[in-house]
Amino acid sequence: MAQSAQAKGYEYLAICDHSQHVTVAHGLDAKRLEAQIEEIDKLNQQLPHFTILKGVEVDILENGSLDLPNDILRQLDLTVCAVHYKFNLSSRKQTERIIHAMDNPYFNILAHPTGRLLNERDPYDLDMEQIMAAALERGCFLEVNAQPVRLDLTDLHCKMAKDMGVKVAISTDAHRTTDLEFMRFGMAQARRGWLEPTDIINTQPLNKLKRLFQRT
Repeated sequence: MAQSAQAKGYEYLAICDHSQHVTVAHGLDAKRLEAQIEEIDKLNQQLPHFTILKGVEVDILENGSLDLPNDILRQLDLTVCAVHYKFNLSSRKQTERIIHAMDNPYFNILAHPTGRLLNERDPYDLDMEQIMAAALERGCFLEVNAQPVRLDLTDLHCKMAKDMGVKVAISTDAHRTTDLEFMRFGMAQARRGWLEPTDIINTQPLNKLKRLFQRT
């Protein structure tokens, strides 16, 4: 993945495997994530002019806590936090669940914020304006997921983010090297919402991006 990203001219790539709650994806527990952190550190010593960012796609549990303890999350460069179950909560409870998760100082990016899968699953019910306001207040970001089955945020929510001053990350959510090509779909989605490079955190050079993730 790193070599493919480097070939595209990227300066960095974030590796964000699932956390332990997503058993179908063989999600990482703290011990396995720590081993991956060590492996990435070794790889970064071998890659000239390129950086692999240490991350995780960590589950937001029903009570709003994160699926891994802070003592492992603080060792990462970033976290991508996601709802993967209990999609049928009321709008109030789903919104409160996500905002409570954002209170964690190691929460960085809200992944695929509405949970929709095109032609397969409707978005879950939540108050997006309230979530964006909470993200802005806490220094969190929202994802534009470029997977063709997601394209989440929608173009309307991208425009809402721009109007509210909430910055986003365009992510390919790549599970294989060929998925890196999905970036063009994410860029098109962002453009439909009138987003510009200054609205997108991963247009920034690495040193500035890392500062954006430092909440504590």
